[in-house]
Amino acid sequence: MPIRVLVIDDSALIRSLLSEIISHDPELELVGAAPDAYVAKDMVVQLKPDVITLDIEMPKVDGLTFLDRLMKAKPTPVLMISTLTEKGAEATIRSLELGAIDFIPKPKIDVAKGMGEYQAEIVSKIKLAARSKPRRFNPEKCSSKVTPIQYKGTEIIVGIGASTGGTEAIKEVLMGLSPAFPATVITQHMPPNFTKSFAKRLDGMCKVKVKEAEDNERLLPGNVYIAPGDKHLEVMRHGADYRTKLNDGPLVSGHKPAVDVMFASLAKTVGKNTVATILTGMGRDGAQGLLALKQAGATTMAQDEASSVVFGMPKVAIELGATANIIPLEKMSAALTKAIESVGAGSRL
Repeated sequence: MPIRVLVIDDSALIRSLLSEIISHDPELELVGAAPDAYVAKDMVVQLKPDVITLDIEMPKVDGLTFLDRLMKAKPTPVLMISTLTEKGAEATIRSLELGAIDFIPKPKIDVAKGMGEYQAEIVSKIKLAARSKPRRFNPEKCSSKVTPIQYKGTEIIVGIGASTGGTEAIKEVLMGLSPAFPATVITQHMPPNFTKSFAKRLDGMCKVKVKEAEDNERLLPGNVYIAPGDKHLEVMRHGADYRTKLNDGPLVSGHKPAVDVMFASLAKTVGKNTVATILTGMGRDGAQGLLALKQAGATTMAQDEASSVVFGMPKVAIELGATANIIPLEKMSAALTKAIESVGAGSRL
């Protein structure tokens, strides 16, 4: 059975472009194209699509309002069509909170020049969305679950890697962390403008301080450093301190930033004093790095299948033997805290 796709966009040009891309793939079926939310509402009920592509910026009823109503009434995998601007980033991050699976950059006027690459991305994300589980973030559920920690020191560094579904998974983990939690580095696959907006939004919701990482920053307890969307994030030793290093090298595991790069640097620099976890995401980025961490004596974990939007990266890591600690998302903050207390009680640099 082909994947049934509904396109919702107020631009006739983009509706036509997306419709053409979807119609050309034998595994996809275009069931309709709506110019606004009013038309789309009836089409969702009548056509029962498997996946919806949804423009954020629409007249009458905007994409976020439509998405909110859809997820309450009939949860459906949704891919947002987003501009790569700062304003577009903020709206897209909000859409992921409301339950969207992922986002696709809005095609530019000259997209025909790179149509092959753009088409491949759209088709891949639609197929992935069809296999995923929409998961709406509930801040009230997380805000009262901060786990106290019995550890003081700068020896331990925490690493977190994620991709599709990761923005909300990361948020749920960070909202459960004490302000005394060790320095934490995160790589989440996102474009540049998005990582800055993502970090800013998290900083306003969590007890720990969250920021987009800069080069050569000292890693301090109670702080979280998120890899910029166009740089690899590594951890280096500088005297008695650990510091960030931003790397503008080539793609690794198909990504920049790459989880593998960050985990490999932790394995080399921090070793057994690392506590690391890999969360929901498509592909295999982070699996080799997590294995290197385990081999270096670090404590490693992976999110379980039931709570993952996409059980790709964690599954590959588990199959590779990178971890035997498979943790539901709602218990990840507590598991990380317990691991830190265990490592901190038995090791010092």
